[in-house]
Amino acid sequence: MTSDNPKRILILTADAGFGHRSAALAVAEALRRVYANLCIVDIANPLNDKRVPAFLRDSQADYDKLVRATPELYRLGYETSDTATVGTLIEGALAMMLSNVLYDLVEKYRPDVVVTTYPLYQSPLHGMYSLFRARVPLVTVITDLVTVHRVWFHRRCDLCVVPTEAVRNLALEHHIPAHKLKVVGIPVHPDFVRRDQDKAAQRSALGWRPELPTLLVVGSKRVGNLRDIMRILNHARLPLQLAIVAGGDKVLYKDLAGMEWHVETHLYQLVKNMPTLMHAADCVMSKAGGLIVSESLACGLPMVLVDVLPGQETGNADYVVQNGAGEYAKDPIAALEILYHWIDQDGRQLIERAQNAQRLGRPHAAHDIADLIWEVAARSQSAA
Repeated sequence: MTSDNPKRILILTADAGFGHRSAALAVAEALRRVYANLCIVDIANPLNDKRVPAFLRDSQADYDKLVRATPELYRLGYETSDTATVGTLIEGALAMMLSNVLYDLVEKYRPDVVVTTYPLYQSPLHGMYSLFRARVPLVTVITDLVTVHRVWFHRRCDLCVVPTEAVRNLALEHHIPAHKLKVVGIPVHPDFVRRDQDKAAQRSALGWRPELPTLLVVGSKRVGNLRDIMRILNHARLPLQLAIVAGGDKVLYKDLAGMEWHVETHLYQLVKNMPTLMHAADCVMSKAGGLIVSESLACGLPMVLVDVLPGQETGNADYVVQNGAGEYAKDPIAALEILYHWIDQDGRQLIERAQNAQRLGRPHAAHDIADLIWEVAARSQSAA
């Protein structure tokens, strides 16, 4: 194959939270960097099609609101749907709602491989293939570390990329053949690959104090208690520097911008240079989302987890805590205590947590997944 006949790769994702699209972008960037003009990569969100029922289309925009306002209701829905009977009904309904949309996407892009970073497309794709007697190889990329909904696992996928051995075992329990499973990690943007640069120099370049231990705080509309934690840290007199990213939460950003800060603080609304910020930080405070956890571990940064969504994020938090790469703070006082112990005694605990985080991190996952996708494309070409 030459650049005159590039492979076409279609990545399907959704915008319910940041993680699914970020994983898609990470894989796409790795494919473009490694295979350059040998492939054409397209990213599409089938849920944005106007033919998709409004409740399903709008669920993306309502995701943050639902999770933050009624977390127990979300947990109940998650657990109820993660059963064989209900799961089968959901898959049948999804096939009816999405098959035509997916067929048109496949017809439009004519991909050699379809990759999905969102769990709701596999059954509709299979239904579409059966109905129209046309099939394209499918690669599934799972975006949570331990607790994974059964809808992610579909036996007709050609390859299922899982982040951990725990998810591999779960996939086997759901009858995914072992030869279709690869333990790779959650893909993060290639720029998160750890750089051998001096942190002090990186902080100076950002306008941060180079000599202070630095906590990177990553917020969003889903993290509800950061405001109170920041108030306590602001008055705790810890030898600590704060870099706070509000993550699109305009109310949080406005409140923090109006505070009188007594510690060195750098406040951002939204950023496009998260890898740069992480490479300059010593630890991260955020929720237990699969994306932010994977990015932090890829950079060798221990985590103070301050929000855990019932369901898939429970496993993410357990993974970090049980492997010594972070701790869960149930309230603002607990967050203060964790940070105090981490930086006490010349940062001994912080160093230990960072070593554990680096051991768990998979910074090259996106490139590894890109290679696996390319192998599927090559097999598809050979079979043709």
